[in-house]
Amino acid sequence: MARRVLVTRPEPGASATASRLRDAGFEPIVMSLSRTQAVRVELSAVSESIGAVAITSANAIRHAPSELIAKFSGKRCFAVGRKTAMAARNAGFSEVIEGPGEAVGLARLVSAELSEGAELAYLTGRVRLPDFEQSLASSGHRLSVIETYDTVFVTDAALPELADGPLDAVLLYSAKAAQAFSALADGNPLLADASCICLSERVAGGLQHVESGRVFVSVEPTEDALLALLAEVCPPAP
Repeated sequence: MARRVLVTRPEPGASATASRLRDAGFEPIVMSLSRTQAVRVELSAVSESIGAVAITSANAIRHAPSELIAKFSGKRCFAVGRKTAMAARNAGFSEVIEGPGEAVGLARLVSAELSEGAELAYLTGRVRLPDFEQSLASSGHRLSVIETYDTVFVTDAALPELADGPLDAVLLYSAKAAQAFSALADGNPLLADASCICLSERVAGGLQHVESGRVFVSVEPTEDALLALLAEVCPPAP
């Protein structure tokens, strides 16, 4: 029987991950513990002196109004990693610089590429980690934060039908999702032995009442590394 893996990330990523899991011989079960939604962007308030754009999530591109993308598409776009860079190119950005896959590394890249005093637009979400902004704070660059989406965490999620047996593993992409999963798993025998495969140490820190022996952390915060860890911890059935 195929290993059963719970996917907790929001759509549309959840379905893409489920497809990758099926191709790798797992049985995915999707239960998104958060969702993203566009927020209004006041275009008239966007500075005309912005020289480049930075993006740490493909969601910032997906939810941005087309007028904003058109305004910035001819400027250099610094994307945190491969998938975000692909989303930027698909949206119409002509010059995309791909970062190392994490926010602090992207901030270093921006600092090295842009002259001091340059104004940078940061397309991002309302719910975000401070790493990128803090890393650029002392570099002498001016950062204009433009929030294009919000993340809403699900507080009343119900587990999908698990009649076929317990879960073997759960993929966790955020600390908030880890907290939500902990609440669902508490006292649930179908989740008692599931391995928690976490995108980062910060995500793992969101788990509560989970034995340390069931918690595993990806070597880098990418889905490729996360799925490689899953295959190591829970090898798919032959």
